Amino acid sequence: MNKFINSQKQLNVISDMVRKYRKSNNWSLADLSNQLMLLGIDIPKPSIQNIENGKRVVKEYEFYAICKVFNISMEDMLKNYINEL
Repeated sequence: MNKFINSQKQLNVISDMVRKYRKSNNWSLADLSNQLMLLGIDIPKPSIQNIENGKRVVKEYEFYAICKVFNISMEDMLKNYINEL
């Protein structure tokens, strides 16, 4: 069974990938928040932590901006979810 679809506690499917890319860039939660702010997207540090823990929904424009700051495609960000389907 798909862990993303069946998990009652998971509010987004990109939590692990956001954490992975943030850490691979050696960014803190505040660093990622600041990078997003440069694009005009205000996601405070606690909200990013909630995204990474699957406790916060990610809006479409936030998803696009997160991919943009990591310089990856939206498909790459979703690859774990896509592989589970």
